[in-house]
Amino acid sequence: MIRRFLLVVIPSFILLNSFKQPRQGGVSKATMERGKHVYDLVCLACHQADGGGMPPMNPPLIKTKWVLGNKKELIKIVLKGLKGGEIEINGETFNNPMPAQEAVLNDQQIADVLTYVRNSFGNKASAVTVAEVKAVRGKK
Repeated sequence: MIRRFLLVVIPSFILLNSFKQPRQGGVSKATMERGKHVYDLVCLACHQADGGGMPPMNPPLIKTKWVLGNKKELIKIVLKGLKGGEIEINGETFNNPMPAQEAVLNDQQIADVLTYVRNSFGNKASAVTVAEVKAVRGKK
């Protein structure tokens, strides 16, 4: 009886779990793929394929407080850009302006690309949601 039970339950469990999307750090594979696509189109030229940036012009995205810290600030940077001035990251100064993306990317694309960045290049952080992007975009 136990053997019959195991012969039914184990294959059923394996079959049901095979339909789940693989997850990376609690983030769906589809989100990471969409985020990488946006990154490759919009971010890669300045921040590079490895997220290392181009010192002293464009900052790295690897394990920095800007990427792993306050999500609202990160969303705001993507939406509004950086209009010049200097920022310091890991002891290095960067001063190249970053163009605003609010007219270029929709809320889903921003959520996806920021989730991708926050979970790539050795980073591990919570996902950015569409609702979080909408909330920041809605503030003037």
